[in-house]
Amino acid sequence: MGNARKRGPMVAVVDDDRSIRAATDSLLRSRGYAVCTFPSASEFLQSRELAETVCVITDVRMPAIDGIELQAMLRARGSSLPVIFVTAFPEESTRARAIRGGASGYLTKPFDAPTLMKCVEAALDGRRGVPD
Repeated sequence: MGNARKRGPMVAVVDDDRSIRAATDSLLRSRGYAVCTFPSASEFLQSRELAETVCVITDVRMPAIDGIELQAMLRARGSSLPVIFVTAFPEESTRARAIRGGASGYLTKPFDAPTLMKCVEAALDGRRGVPD
């Protein structure tokens, strides 16, 4: 189940790495965002927070449903949520699939805070962020 607190716009962080979830959560909260975190795409898709989410930050490689599949599932449901991908395994073919699917950003781990925040702000403004 997601972990959320009310504040600003709701950003969902979907990553199977607990340390990445915690660090991203902390960064976003420090910038005034509400955050919900999930260790899997299926938990996010089944959550109550999905309806309130304005942006998704997701890992590309995760067990069961990966980030690219998550984006496709959201689109299949008619969702236009901006999706920012993060990955420790940058592959051009995966990046191209993410961008074709409408990704707002594609960042390689480790990424710095200003780059991620620029992507989030661009996504919320309806622009594409800074794909890596």
